[in-house]
Amino acid sequence: MPRWTLLLVVLFTGAYFLLTHEGIYGVDDYFYARHAYQLLHGTFELGPDPLELLHDPLHERWLIFGPVAGFFALFGVNIISATLWPLLATLGCAGLIYVLYGRREPVVAAAAMLLLGLHYFTLNLSNYLYPDNILMFWCLAGAAALLRGREPGRRAGWWGLGFALLSFAALLSKETIAYYLPFYVGVLGLDAVRQRHSRFWIVALGAGALLLAAYGTFYYLVTDNALYRLQLIEQTNRFLSEGNYLAGNRAALLGRITWQPLGFFVGIGLGLMLTLAAAALGSLGGAQPSARATTEAPDRQFWLALAASTLAFYWLGSTSLSSYNPITLLPRMTTPLLPPLALAAGFGLQRLLARAGTRALVAGVVLLLLTAWLRTAVAVVYVLPGLALLVVGLSRWLPRWPAALRPGRPALEAAVLAVLALALAVRPAYFMTKPLVSAHAAQVRVLRQLAGPGVQGTVLVDDFLFPNYDFSYGFQVPAGLHFRRFFARDSILISPTRPAWLLLNRATLANDELTRKLIRYSPDSVLSWYPNRRLVARDGLVELYEVRK
Repeated sequence: MPRWTLLLVVLFTGAYFLLTHEGIYGVDDYFYARHAYQLLHGTFELGPDPLELLHDPLHERWLIFGPVAGFFALFGVNIISATLWPLLATLGCAGLIYVLYGRREPVVAAAAMLLLGLHYFTLNLSNYLYPDNILMFWCLAGAAALLRGREPGRRAGWWGLGFALLSFAALLSKETIAYYLPFYVGVLGLDAVRQRHSRFWIVALGAGALLLAAYGTFYYLVTDNALYRLQLIEQTNRFLSEGNYLAGNRAALLGRITWQPLGFFVGIGLGLMLTLAAAALGSLGGAQPSARATTEAPDRQFWLALAASTLAFYWLGSTSLSSYNPITLLPRMTTPLLPPLALAAGFGLQRLLARAGTRALVAGVVLLLLTAWLRTAVAVVYVLPGLALLVVGLSRWLPRWPAALRPGRPALEAAVLAVLALALAVRPAYFMTKPLVSAHAAQVRVLRQLAGPGVQGTVLVDDFLFPNYDFSYGFQVPAGLHFRRFFARDSILISPTRPAWLLLNRATLANDELTRKLIRYSPDSVLSWYPNRRLVARDGLVELYEVRK
């Protein structure tokens, strides 16, 4: 069952990656790609902006753009090579869960792989060069090293070194590895009180101290400030202070730290994981716990505690050390929470299927209540598993219920996991069938028609493409080409030796996400600004016109 589940998650993720890829779609992925190109060609600037005008924590996330530089060297600069790293990290999370529990706890492994791998926002972040899924991989790997490295019979010193290295890799990916710090400190304190796992912690803390000392020394040599990265985060918080709950949004603070996170979690589909994880709480009861319950208890408690600690940090924590500024309620900010929550939910589902009865009945009712509360398309994530668990809960009292589907039977486990997979796959499958909204590939093909020898002139483009047009040329724009925004129509010089072209991407100009904020014109209005034009190329929704006087 875990092997088939892993195969399903890998194939489904790969299909989603290819069928929904929108190309460069934000400031972050463009800057990471540009840093990777600069790193590959030796033009990456180690030091900060000398005028301190930029607030760019992306510049310090070496393990986001560093591997991408390697992919650029292997496959050239294109959108697939730019996003292979987040894709591999996403698939790596499923692989780690399989390695951890594929043999030990097959139901846990299968459920966790489905809950994490088919979660819509896990898939959504797999084809953008954002740090979140990459951080998620390091978070899961580091937590797994902490769990396994402290087991009897392990080579504790090597596991401690691995834990330190993986935690440092997470720090080089994104600062929100800090979500895990309270839990790690708690485990250290508990082990110290009980005088256990000293070799693991001595090596882990020693290696961690050396890595941080080397890191601080690097920044001191480059910036004259060993704590530069921390100060950069604070500087970024000051730059974004208008959205700060204390500086510019004080009235919304109470809602942010009370009911808003709950509504947010339910709205993005995490209510399913939260409900199943809650089912993993407490003991199963009975005078004599089974051997299986005894062996799975340490792992179940570990992931539950990490999920609870991370959830509390996300709910109440702050992005700033100098002021209280709660973390933004955005789906991509939840990625450190997802691995421990999915594994805790896997243990919860295993418990529900093993015992059925009241606990499964309550879980099913809760999911159906979330369905009624939400009443959106996302509710499919709740309604199907809710109905399945309701039936599982009632089956204990149904005399004519098939014996093969009794609690603890493999057929019941497979059936419920199939329902879970179906419920989770509906939303991403829907987006896989929708037409793309950026026409990135067609736009690149059209732009590269203006890359021949001796080509020169001005290319007029929309406000979305203008900041990142050089990516379409692999950051090597032909020397004779100059790019301007549409509104520059009255300030460009057109002559037989310096022609002008108008690139019209109808997909971009019809994208609701862009027209609400960035794009303030329609294709017809743009064409009306250039009445003297001639169509020279068309590729799907992308058109290239030669503009005349």
